[in-house]
Amino acid sequence: MGNFTALNEAVIKGDVQTAVAETQKALDASQEVRGIIDNGLIAAMDEVGERFSKGQLFVPQMLRSAKTMQACMNLLKPHLQEGETTTKGIVVIGTVKGDLHDIGKNLVSMMLEGAGFEIEDLGVDVAPEEFARKVREVNADILGMSALLSITMPAMAETVKVLRNSGIRDTLKVMIGGAPVTEKYAQEIQADSYAPDAASAVVEAKKLLGIS
Repeated sequence: MGNFTALNEAVIKGDVQTAVAETQKALDASQEVRGIIDNGLIAAMDEVGERFSKGQLFVPQMLRSAKTMQACMNLLKPHLQEGETTTKGIVVIGTVKGDLHDIGKNLVSMMLEGAGFEIEDLGVDVAPEEFARKVREVNADILGMSALLSITMPAMAETVKVLRNSGIRDTLKVMIGGAPVTEKYAQEIQADSYAPDAASAVVEAKKLLGIS
């Protein structure tokens, strides 16, 4: 196993140039791609999440780290062998109908991707039927919904209802979040989980799928 300290530090700092150079270096030294992802990128993003939850890092830094991680992933993806793309789970994510906010959702997407989940991001203003269609199409493990306005929160309840009526609610975990959303609301609409921020979304997603 290679030494990924420099790569870890570059991702944590959000230093794209160094991180990409370190990733290339690891590839040139024919390090296993999966190892670079797990020990170089995912380990760094776990640390970023940890620091964020302790208040040592803030959203702009977290976004920088996530973008750095993605730049490294873009370099590694073509080198992944068939069958090497083991994923922790498939997450369909989007901002609910009537809501056009996407910074929080994008951060959650990047953090989940950084933690090894496969992300299907539907963007903003997503209708309940669209969520249900995508969940069925990709056979998702988790549906993540975001709402930044209290007036768009009912779309979350509507989506859960559509999932139930489509017969796919039971095979799926539903996680919700966004500024006005609360744990209590999650319980009211019978969502499986509520995450107040991107770092806790990763923790919750792992918990939902029984991954340590």
